[in-house]
Amino acid sequence: MASVAPPHVLNIADLRRLAKRRLPRVVFDYIDGGADAEVTLRENSRAFEDITFRPKGAVVTPPTDLRTTVMGAPLQLPFILAPIGSSRMFYPHGEEMAAKVAGQAGTAYILSTLSGTPMEQVRAASKGTVWYQVYLCGGRKIATGMLERVRAAGFTGLVITIDTAVAGMREKDLRNGIKELIGRGPSMLPYVSDMVLHPRWLAGMLADGGLMTFPNVVLSDGPMAYADVGKTLEDSAVCWDDLKWIREIWTGPIMVKGVHTAEDARRAVREGADALVVSNHGGRQLDGVPATLRVLPEVVAAVKGQIDILVDGGIRRGSDIVKALCLGARAVLVGRAYSYGLAAAGEAGVARAVEILRADLVRTMKLLGAGSVGELDSSLINVPETFPSGRQ
Repeated sequence: MASVAPPHVLNIADLRRLAKRRLPRVVFDYIDGGADAEVTLRENSRAFEDITFRPKGAVVTPPTDLRTTVMGAPLQLPFILAPIGSSRMFYPHGEEMAAKVAGQAGTAYILSTLSGTPMEQVRAASKGTVWYQVYLCGGRKIATGMLERVRAAGFTGLVITIDTAVAGMREKDLRNGIKELIGRGPSMLPYVSDMVLHPRWLAGMLADGGLMTFPNVVLSDGPMAYADVGKTLEDSAVCWDDLKWIREIWTGPIMVKGVHTAEDARRAVREGADALVVSNHGGRQLDGVPATLRVLPEVVAAVKGQIDILVDGGIRRGSDIVKALCLGARAVLVGRAYSYGLAAAGEAGVARAVEILRADLVRTMKLLGAGSVGELDSSLINVPETFPSGRQ
């Protein structure tokens, strides 16, 4: 697609601009915004500026090796496409498109419970690794049935999110009419004009059936409606004891997502997690927590190599990924970066986002004098004294 080919799209910010142009405000801000004053949202990206590089000179590297392994799965890239709820709202069949691109690139895709596409279709769209992100919507009985379906569909790992005891206060969503868009508010009339001004998005949404239900959460009266998300999540928040019964019915690897502290990192290890993600939900839950990059050293020090550590939040360039790996992450999750691409141009946009990050990675590593992901460590970065070094 010409609109996303070089030289027009050089970085993720270019995809963001295209997404903003194509989407009505309510949908773009759903991707782009965060909780409350968005302090954590901004800090997630800004924290990368505090880390600088220490390149090795006069080093000629062979073809750069980006391979890594996460939860036993071999990956061709050290970044994974994160679970993003309601991706069909960005582009028709959005989850399938993202999964397909991830598989083609040799990396993993994580499907959100809050997907608008049946899990079986998403799994079939990818030839690579696909994991399932778990919310316990509807309680243990409903979740048990969902996990049996996940296994039958061929997903090979679970990602359990622990930072959604309640939904964050996303002020932009409420101002822009997100409740009305998903059918919970009194009237769509104040927001129709903005949608009409984005005819490509509107036509795609209508052709795709609109926003109605989450087909992977089947409650007693049928698939969960979009309008029921907030209360359902609050009524079924994850606690550590839930990992015990999940382990009884799921024999594959489990990743815990939403870790902010050394204490929770050690608890995840004790509860049998195979990996964890240092995550603040992209700044969309509790505003005022530190940037994930600042928490990463504390978690790395606490876990001591016992399980895989990943990080997400604020990653827009391959150099950001390199900095996270140098601080001890095995891989990273990217969410907004590929969502901008999806919203801008569907499958072609996701593919462009992945290629931008891959090319950034290779270039940065060559300039650093690092030939493989395994060579990335703290010797290649400068960390300021004000940066946390790892609280025990």
